[in-house]
Amino acid sequence: MPDLVCGCCGRWRVSVELIRGRYRYRLVHRYPERFGGGKNVLGEVGSVEELAELLRRRTPVDLADLREAA
Repeated sequence: MPDLVCGCCGRWRVSVELIRGRYRYRLVHRYPERFGGGKNVLGEVGSVEELAELLRRRTPVDLADLREAA
């Protein structure tokens, strides 16, 4: 499954991984290259409802703002 990125700036990314038969959603904030690049993992959850709550608490975007990464 491809990663999801925000449509506004591309700095917020959600990766979906299958670990031990269960899907895990990992929220990552990517820093622009002018600030040295890199990424910061903000959280990892096991359901879409938890992902929506994590996005609401930690980011200015929500599920509707995410698009498949190219």
